[in-house]
Amino acid sequence: MQSPPGVLLLLVLGVSFLTSQGVQGGKVLVFPVDGSHWVNMNLLIQQLHGRGHEVTVVRSSTSWYIKEEAPHYRSITVALPESSMLEDEEFFLTFLEKILRIRKDRASLMGFVNFYWELLISLSEIHRQSSMLVAEMFENKPLMQSLRDARFDVVLLDAGLPNGVLVAHELNLPTVYNVRWITSGESHFVIAPSPTSYVPIPGHNASDKMTFGQRVKNLLYYAFNTWIDKWIVCPHYDRLVERYFGPDVSFYRLLQGADMWLIRSDFVFEFPRPTMPNVAYIGGFQCKPSQPLSAELEDFVQSSGEHGFILMSLGTLVKGLPKEITSEIAAAFAQIPQKVIWRHAGERPDNLGNNTLLVKWMPQNDLLGHPKIKAFVAHGGTNGIYESIYHGVPIVGVPLMFDQFENLLRMEMRGAAKVVDVTQTTRHSFLEALRAVLHDPSYRKNMRRLSALHRDKPTHPLDTAVYWTEFVMRHKGAAHLRTESYKMPWYAYYSVDVVSFLLALLLVLMALVVGSIRFLCLRMCRRKKPKQE
Repeated sequence: MQSPPGVLLLLVLGVSFLTSQGVQGGKVLVFPVDGSHWVNMNLLIQQLHGRGHEVTVVRSSTSWYIKEEAPHYRSITVALPESSMLEDEEFFLTFLEKILRIRKDRASLMGFVNFYWELLISLSEIHRQSSMLVAEMFENKPLMQSLRDARFDVVLLDAGLPNGVLVAHELNLPTVYNVRWITSGESHFVIAPSPTSYVPIPGHNASDKMTFGQRVKNLLYYAFNTWIDKWIVCPHYDRLVERYFGPDVSFYRLLQGADMWLIRSDFVFEFPRPTMPNVAYIGGFQCKPSQPLSAELEDFVQSSGEHGFILMSLGTLVKGLPKEITSEIAAAFAQIPQKVIWRHAGERPDNLGNNTLLVKWMPQNDLLGHPKIKAFVAHGGTNGIYESIYHGVPIVGVPLMFDQFENLLRMEMRGAAKVVDVTQTTRHSFLEALRAVLHDPSYRKNMRRLSALHRDKPTHPLDTAVYWTEFVMRHKGAAHLRTESYKMPWYAYYSVDVVSFLLALLLVLMALVVGSIRFLCLRMCRRKKPKQE
């Protein structure tokens, strides 16, 4: 029995549509960043592998989180002469201790200057070590030939350490960034207009509604960040670019030339700002519905009764907090009726109440999605904040370092968080912050509103990330979405040459007018003089 022509046409069109929306067995080369960044990249890799793509991850032999063997990717391990500072947990613990000491002793200007000097040296060292991976790869001719022979479709990388940018250029492959932070700070500042009048600069703890003094400070932060990027970070990669690609290639232009930016942000959380066509927002792409708890945790949570429970996690670096601080926090917890589940890997604090359970690991997402959760005490890491938004749980913020202050400021501005200074924390001040979030319904109401906005999307952020990665693979890039402004010299980008030309033209016209008037006046004077004689 023959099918009607209309049915055949629909079948053909349907098959065509389905095949055009996917990439069959694509090959993805991945350059991740170790530590917490790997959690985000690994999730995207798992999703790509689940859709039939072959994923290859480039890692160093001393990687902290990135394993050499995994079911969803194969790895290329590059042996480096030394381990990276980012792969050393002790480096972060020492760094945290210095930050806390400086914040506590606010009057010490020399301590502040010395700290930032050490910070710049460490930043330079981190990028020097990152650039070593590229040099090792480029000098390994068999490895580079095997990468060429593999015929990858795309390079997926976290440009916080942009070594993959140079390898992608060498292999002539399109690039997709899975990123929030980049060499010069927040990723938007590399590709999108960023007016300092209302776009806070990374490191400046301000909102998008700045006073005159804050705008002055914001501009100074912009100049300082630009200086750091140009003289501290980029020189390590510039040397590699000149060595392997010649003087006509600019590292910064390679960095700006990505086909697609998957930015781990959401404007429910970020302040509004200009953006570009080749940016897709995937903030909260790791969030998902909660799963049932283990019997032990569920029993503890249910024992809280009508009061519910509080979750506390300050990330992997909580062991770097002095015992006198954790003991004050524990004393505050002991005075509330709620149960507390506290992820704590350091020395056991004093003053621990019977209502507090210390654990070394916990299913954070599942606990945040539990109906008895009342508040989340968090350090302000991006992953934890988005999970709080997703599940609608208000935050008591305890920022420790890096972008955590800015992240929690954004939540505080939206009325969904109460922030405390860990260096000035006492049991009374911490208890006051806890009670404010627990008993003032506006915090939960505001967070639930953010949750509703965050969830109201046509597609899940993880599906968005996969779609745009496959889009770049299907079309061998996305040049039509990428502005070419990054190739312009600075004086052309800011129209300095155009303004100078117009000013010069105006001056010439003014000179001609003044000269003409002066000439006419002189002629008139000469004609009048004989008559008077």
